[in-house]
Amino acid sequence: MGRLRDSGDRFQAKAQQGSLIRDGNPALVSRNPSSLVLIRPAARHFVPGGRPIFVVGIYNLGKGPVEFRVANVEAVQTVNRQAVDLKVITYEQLVNEERNRQIFAAVLTGVAAGANAVAASQSGYYHGNTTIHTSRGTYTAHTTGFSPTAAAIAQARASAQNEAMIASTIEAGQRNMAMLEQAVIKDNTLLPGEWYGGQVHLQPLGSDAASGPKTYSIALLVGPDRHEIDIVQEAVR
Repeated sequence: MGRLRDSGDRFQAKAQQGSLIRDGNPALVSRNPSSLVLIRPAARHFVPGGRPIFVVGIYNLGKGPVEFRVANVEAVQTVNRQAVDLKVITYEQLVNEERNRQIFAAVLTGVAAGANAVAASQSGYYHGNTTIHTSRGTYTAHTTGFSPTAAAIAQARASAQNEAMIASTIEAGQRNMAMLEQAVIKDNTLLPGEWYGGQVHLQPLGSDAASGPKTYSIALLVGPDRHEIDIVQEAVR
């Protein structure tokens, strides 16, 4: 048997819902009286133990504005035949996680930069052993010295490397923040005929005593409409 690498999700369409393929990924469209929801996985496969992430598009079919609130998104997994709530990770929580990650990355960068600077400060010193042969025998002389030129070159190189490391850390953090701002779904008022969407992040699925696919559902409230999407996660070989 092949080793299980990752997991794939498929939707179980209900009444007023239809299965689609979008860019090679399974998707589902759910229609209610005043709104339409299109949902698909953000990735082709989920890594076991990772967070399920979905891309959700919402369309206002009504004649007036409708509200979408992330706090009203519900997710439930069936574990051992019991319904267990899955936490929906909000944009604010994802930003806080990213900030904590950046702090940790900055600490590691600072430690690396400090070690780099210490190593550079010692680069000007040199040590050597010289073997001296005389009529009375052979002797070993230990010599030490300091080269200001070598020290300056090493310190300049270390300074440039440290600046590059710090700049890379800052750039990566800014890029991740911008991606969260653009990608993650937030509260929004949809005007008539307007589309809105983004990513919905869920906590990792729990383990089930029973072997086989994991089942869970996501409910999205759009104004008075409730869109319930059933999902089955299966292992992919």
